[in-house]
Amino acid sequence: MAREFAKDFYNSKKWEDCRKAFIAERIATDGGLCQVCHDKTGYIIHHRQKLTPENINDPMITLSFDNLKYVCHDCHNAIHFADWQHLNYKFVDGQPLPLSEK
Repeated sequence: MAREFAKDFYNSKKWEDCRKAFIAERIATDGGLCQVCHDKTGYIIHHRQKLTPENINDPMITLSFDNLKYVCHDCHNAIHFADWQHLNYKFVDGQPLPLSEK
């Protein structure tokens, strides 16, 4: 879910058009595979450089293909919750589980 400062951006026509074009490019490139694991189909567009209130109006951050990655749900969660790994968690089907569980 988008943070409050980013809601207008994610609901904008510019983002919708950018998102569609980026997904189309990824599908043409490799069938739309996740750019991290290269195993599953992409699910979400991830901004490599995190969006902040300070950069939300900078199209070189928000709309540049160089700042985007098409990733599967599991990889997106792993990217955003990487700091959970030190707590001995892993992600299975997008859900954090203690490393002792399968």
